[in-house]
Amino acid sequence: MTSDSAAHIGSIEAVATTVAIIGGKWKPILLYHLVTGSKRFSELKKLMPGASDRMLTRSLRELEEHFIVRREVFAEVPVRVEYSLTKDGLSLIPVLNALSDWGQTRNGVDDESAEPSSIFDALLPTFSG
Repeated sequence: MTSDSAAHIGSIEAVATTVAIIGGKWKPILLYHLVTGSKRFSELKKLMPGASDRMLTRSLRELEEHFIVRREVFAEVPVRVEYSLTKDGLSLIPVLNALSDWGQTRNGVDDESAEPSSIFDALLPTFSG
């Protein structure tokens, strides 16, 4: 790799910071599901059956500590808790799109009609009223 290509991707510290915050098996998947809106823990659990309660809780707490996810507690009986993306969390949509595009290419999915090419493209019908 040349110094020009290294300059193009930014600093190693910035990449390390990003991976430290959103890296891991479950965090990107959590972010993917929260792009569509607020979710309760039970909803996330259903969307991610392979994740244990402990891992899901841990990942959500870590994302909350980094101000990527907001945890909102509603004073109801029973108590209702919802998770949603913060402004910083929403700013990760292009990163998630890039991961999705890379994964599709890696898996040999070249037919654009098979699936939307990005999370944003997949959500367009949701926002078009």
